[in-house]
Amino acid sequence: MEIMTVSPSAGVKKLACRVCQKGFTKAEHLRRHERCHTGAKPYVCKECRRPFARQDALTRHEKLHQRDLNAKHDPPLASVPPSASLDSMASGDTRSASTAGPASTSATSHSWDESHSAHTSSMQNVATDLDFALIWPDSENLFQSLMSSDTTDQWEMPLGTLPFPPVVQDINTMNFGSPSSFDDRSSSVGTIPSGEGHQAVRDVTEMITSSSSSVTAAVKATSITSVFLDECLHMFFVRFIPTFPILHRATFVFRECTHALLLNAIAIGSLYLGPSDSVAKGEALWRLAHAAVATSWQSLITHNGAYDACKGVQLMITALLGQIYGALSKNRAIRTTSQVFRPLGFFWARHCGMYDSQPYSMENLPSVDAPPAEKEHQWRVWSAREIQQRALLAYYVLDGLVAQMSGDGASARHVSNPLGLPSSESAFDASTPDEWLAHMHSQKLDQSSFKVIFRSLFPPVGNFRPLDYSFSAFGLRVVLEGLQSLISDCDDHELAVGVPGPSDVRRALAQVHETISMSIHFSAAERLELLLRWHTVCLDTMINSTVLSRYVCSRYNIHQHVSGGSRDVRADFDLIKWVNSEDAHRAVLHAIAIQDIVEQLPRGRAHVVHMPSSLFAAATVYVVFSLAGAATVHLPRTIVWQDALLSHSDLNIDHDEMRPPSGSETRRFVESEQVMSPSPIGGGAVRNLLYELNSMQKLFRCLSSQWGIARDMEEIIAQWIQICH
Repeated sequence: MEIMTVSPSAGVKKLACRVCQKGFTKAEHLRRHERCHTGAKPYVCKECRRPFARQDALTRHEKLHQRDLNAKHDPPLASVPPSASLDSMASGDTRSASTAGPASTSATSHSWDESHSAHTSSMQNVATDLDFALIWPDSENLFQSLMSSDTTDQWEMPLGTLPFPPVVQDINTMNFGSPSSFDDRSSSVGTIPSGEGHQAVRDVTEMITSSSSSVTAAVKATSITSVFLDECLHMFFVRFIPTFPILHRATFVFRECTHALLLNAIAIGSLYLGPSDSVAKGEALWRLAHAAVATSWQSLITHNGAYDACKGVQLMITALLGQIYGALSKNRAIRTTSQVFRPLGFFWARHCGMYDSQPYSMENLPSVDAPPAEKEHQWRVWSAREIQQRALLAYYVLDGLVAQMSGDGASARHVSNPLGLPSSESAFDASTPDEWLAHMHSQKLDQSSFKVIFRSLFPPVGNFRPLDYSFSAFGLRVVLEGLQSLISDCDDHELAVGVPGPSDVRRALAQVHETISMSIHFSAAERLELLLRWHTVCLDTMINSTVLSRYVCSRYNIHQHVSGGSRDVRADFDLIKWVNSEDAHRAVLHAIAIQDIVEQLPRGRAHVVHMPSSLFAAATVYVVFSLAGAATVHLPRTIVWQDALLSHSDLNIDHDEMRPPSGSETRRFVESEQVMSPSPIGGGAVRNLLYELNSMQKLFRCLSSQWGIARDMEEIIAQWIQICH
């Protein structure tokens, strides 16, 4: 089946939306689009009084009423069980329940409406009214499948969730997302017991049905439209993916994705829209996706896309996107859920053999003169391998980030990561097979694994040298989170077995900084994003910023909901004494750099996922200095970051050895007894950290429109400012 797509760049678009900058060729299209931002719904259904933002949406909705009226007079079709459509949606399958034969092993090769073959004639009428001005025309199909009454009212827990088969329906007539289930337990389970046991099973089933219905009822209540889904998916690709490149826009096919994956992508995209109800709609979709994954993972894990190297890739990506959304959500229950489910991605990847998948072989790379069909095929094979690898690497990035935010350890051993480096961003961003081939033929092939890279970051003493690998910006982010995970394994500088010490980690960070500085292929935004995370990781080598923030809140009876965890600072921790230490002086330099970078990031890249935690770490250092009476800091004119990171012990130099009297300004700043001395170390700027804390509060308010956790952070900072005055 051919998949119709509409190029977002087709035509000259002279009119632009003031909120999202999307272009339009006609004024009426712009006015219709702007209703998704304003929330205006001038069109009302005569039957149920439900409002709509667009006339065509109302027309399609009214046809559902007509379809339901016709269905009352039609005999039921035995070939389509009542719950098959919704179970298929929950598991991500888009096939009809009656097409489970060997000829249809590609579960996602058909559109969603094909699973409703009983209503072909009515759906054909609806299809003629589709608005192909949508960037993703299939948003309409997804919308209809979510909102049609014959699906959302019949949400049931898929087979396999409970250790009993259903009472009424036959297992052979059910379809849960894959040609074969994860494990066939029906043959080993006997009949359901009678008596009290039978009643218990019925009670549990009713409870599950009620709980599932509440999830889908929330989706209905938020008035989600196909335009909303389309806008969210658009924003996901143009705002989120550039800062977290894990899906390949150029080869992305809507109909080949499970619904759960799409729902999580749309939920993330909703964070970039203007209307205040967008967040509530995104949360409803996230809950629907989470329910699908939690109840249907056994089916989803068997899903194998047309170009996937192994099964379960889309399940892993779905969970990844859901956990990213959850980790930074304003909803505290969702944040907790995300943290609880965090290790599952690594487990699923190991179970499906993703660590053992062979990378794309350069021997299969077509020549420039190869037929277009061969180029297209190899491009899609390569992109599938690259997406799988990047998604798994993204789990390491997320794991390190959440470990730092919680103040506890990582859920995987990053330094033993056997995966290889991802391809260059230029190859991944290519929009045509020919453009991709040009980048692939010109780039240096580097199959080094992260395990080897981490080993080179910790050489024997005296073998310090810069890294010689073909790093992409995404690859370096994986390295930084690996170093962050090592810091998380240390508690008050008391080393765990087999974990490098703080000095070793700081020397490794110095090598990474040199790599970032010397790489000429990074864009300005990529370099700033890397340095933002680098400074945050460096700050945490001086003191665990998350634990420090919890200490300040506990000491001043401030309730905080940003981080949990069990770690705490030492009982004898002296805040004023720490502020006058070299570690604190280094930490404040990194904190100031974090604030400066956040203010420099361009508008389109100003919401990278690690920004809230980085800015909060800087704010924690600011408030500690302010509480200790050291709010005014005289900075050196220029900062040598190696001196701001490495101590004499890190460089294997005895602190009491004779040293030249004139070190760098940075070194003298770090070693000075009081950085707030009225006689500045150099002629650099003077920063009042308490005043800067007020500026940070405004930055968190801006961040909270995308990442809701920033709202809780802003509330804490507001209370910190009060106690500092």
